[in-house]
Amino acid sequence: MKPTITIEYCPKCGWMMRAAWMAQELLTTFAEDIYSVTLQPSETNGSYIIYVNGVAVINRKELGHFPEIKEVKQVIRDKVAPEKSLGHSDRK
Repeated sequence: MKPTITIEYCPKCGWMMRAAWMAQELLTTFAEDIYSVTLQPSETNGSYIIYVNGVAVINRKELGHFPEIKEVKQVIRDKVAPEKSLGHSDRK
């Protein structure tokens, strides 16, 4: 079964649009590799966590900054489709 990605975001911080944009990017990039991307409002202030099948793979608070989409795609790729090329978003 293909993996599910969840983006948990803080609605009080106004991060819904960022989460929706990242969801669109992930759905476009990994159209054949994932089952779905879910947006989940968090009850924790300042939260922005990306999960793959319920396992946190990116946490804004732990990083100390918002991850760039390139970084998000690389982490997701490494979990769901390690052989996939990300073109210009791949590591150099």
